[in-house]
Amino acid sequence: MRTLLIASVFALASAGVGAADTQDYPSRPITMVVPLPAGSAFDITARIVAERMQASLGQPVIVENVTGASGSIGAGRVARAPPDGYTICFGGVGTHVLNGAILSLPYDVLRDFTPVALVASAQLMIVAKKDMAANNLAELIAWLKQNPDRTAQGHGGPGSLTHVVGLSFQDRTGTRFRSVPYRGAGAAINDLVAGHIDIMMDLAPNSLPHVHAGAIKAYAVMSKTRIASAPDIPTVDEAGLPGFYMSAWQAVWAPKGTPPALIGRLNAAIVAALADPMVRERLAELGQQTFPPEQQSAAALGAWQKAEIDKWWPIVRAAHIKAD
Repeated sequence: MRTLLIASVFALASAGVGAADTQDYPSRPITMVVPLPAGSAFDITARIVAERMQASLGQPVIVENVTGASGSIGAGRVARAPPDGYTICFGGVGTHVLNGAILSLPYDVLRDFTPVALVASAQLMIVAKKDMAANNLAELIAWLKQNPDRTAQGHGGPGSLTHVVGLSFQDRTGTRFRSVPYRGAGAAINDLVAGHIDIMMDLAPNSLPHVHAGAIKAYAVMSKTRIASAPDIPTVDEAGLPGFYMSAWQAVWAPKGTPPALIGRLNAAIVAALADPMVRERLAELGQQTFPPEQQSAAALGAWQKAEIDKWWPIVRAAHIKAD
């Protein structure tokens, strides 16, 4: 009886400390791990959102790039972090969906994280070096068919979204080209600008600055609608490849077991950031679209991630895609 009483008192004391910690949260800076290189589309978006989150939380949200292994090193660090709300992950379809089917991971992309919020979605574009012979998408497809395996496509690494989309493009169009992996799409786009590779299926935030500067060509946007900041670029429907849609969505997760109250604080800070007109304008300039408010909840992210896993894992496994 005495043992039970002591145990009960200890449990109540522990619960009281936890409640106090929750009420005081956050009392120090929060680390947002971006598992992709600095300068990437994810990194830029993360920094815009993190900067605005400080106004709601009263503490800095420090972005830290932890790269390698298609984002699994950074995501794994968050999966192993204490569930105290001070380490969160800014990832997306690559890190929290595709990696689960492609890599042998020491964590589970679904069960070892707690959803916080859906953030934004970036359309993908079909782009090429500026002196590519083809002037539109139909000409590009025709050229690729006439010159199999002569073209080099850069992508963000084995199993990355840009890699998977390139394989899907070949299957859809009946073309063949070489696949050149990089440690992130940012490095690949630099080589595209330099003319070292020929084409990319790239995220709009990565490519648009170079398109606007005239450093690369843009053939089409992989969506139903044109990008507001680049209205002259046709959609795949308009360019002759109807229905070839793809987007790179981004979201925030915390480690498994993070208390609901802390998730609520983090979610509220992200929702407030996404409601800020200046944040929305900056993201729109990058080709990013924020999710509507009803999709920004933690529950919505959980459902979205499960649906994306159900969609992509069978495709990846049927194509026998595995990281080298």
